Amino acid sequence: MRTGYRLDNATLGLVLGLMGLGIAVSELPWGLLTDRWGDRPVLLTGLGSTALALVAMALWAAPTAQHIPGLGVLGAGLLLVGLLGGSVNGASGRAVMTWFDASERGLAMSIRQTAVPLGGGIGALVLPYVALHFCFAALYGLLAVLCGLGAVTSWAWVHEPPIVPGTRASAADAAFASSASKKGPLRDPRVWRIVLGIGSLCAPQFAVLSFGTVFLHDFGHAGLATVTATMVFTQVGAMVMRVWSGRWTDRRRNRPAYLRACSVLSVLLFAGLAVLVMAGGTHAADSGALRVALVVLLGLSGVCVSAWHGVAYTELATLAGAARAGTAFGMANTSVFLVCFVTPFSIPYLLACQGWPVVWLAASACALVAMPLLVPRAERLPGHA
Repeated sequence: MRTGYRLDNATLGLVLGLMGLGIAVSELPWGLLTDRWGDRPVLLTGLGSTALALVAMALWAAPTAQHIPGLGVLGAGLLLVGLLGGSVNGASGRAVMTWFDASERGLAMSIRQTAVPLGGGIGALVLPYVALHFCFAALYGLLAVLCGLGAVTSWAWVHEPPIVPGTRASAADAAFASSASKKGPLRDPRVWRIVLGIGSLCAPQFAVLSFGTVFLHDFGHAGLATVTATMVFTQVGAMVMRVWSGRWTDRRRNRPAYLRACSVLSVLLFAGLAVLVMAGGTHAADSGALRVALVVLLGLSGVCVSAWHGVAYTELATLAGAARAGTAFGMANTSVFLVCFVTPFSIPYLLACQGWPVVWLAASACALVAMPLLVPRAERLPGHA
């Protein structure tokens, strides 16, 4: 994209950030609509409109040898795609929570949470090839086709769960009723606390995903193969741990304890990474053992701080209730995407201030802040014995 649109690094970051900003701004409205309309209408509306927006970008915002669209056109297009594409997150999460019972929700939500790293990995492999060997119009067209296929599968497979005879609620609604907040997510401080905890614990995750490769290259002097292997291990490890943790916490019914353990371990791992960097000073490349330790510790930190998503979202939906899960997910995703925007923006300033130690200490501090927000020690969350 930088070459095709002739952008510098700062401008590239801006236009890509606009798409994330669009997602963050639209998450809560889409979540409210999901609770009002249902999962299926929102998925069909969001995916269909996103496909149309991508078709429009293929027609009018794709660079060619004769014409390069202006920055305003590209930025507006990506912002629109983010605004419309944000519909999928809350609606798909609510669909999972309303179709599965308490013994399966953690696993189902954790499998759902693997979609982002899986899709990101596939996109990283396929989309640069399409842009390089074909054109940006083909790239946007391919994405539009994929959104259209998503809309078709949603139309065919996603339905509201059956209503329990004699009531106006589904089985999931009835199961949630005893533990759900009566105030509504937007007015419940407990929901806001978990939302803020999710956002705080995402900050070190985004630090690894956005600047982990830069850290290994610049400070660890690792080669391309080592950097690639580390990030692949982080993403695959996160996917495996998300699925395992969902199943494990379903069986043991210990989601708060698992969230606390992930937070504590993340605090220790990132603090250890900061200490290791300080111990290495400016001579990381001179020690093979130190370089290996940096790679291992960064990989383990990335997996640990990414493993908890499905469990936390299940806990959030349990607190909010099935009928308000879309709103709760919209609140959480707004927090997540705002942090996704702020984290890579802040890291260069931390680097300029005190270098990599302060970056990883800040990541450790974010995990520490998340701990009491996700799991208050003096209070049991509803739905747990």
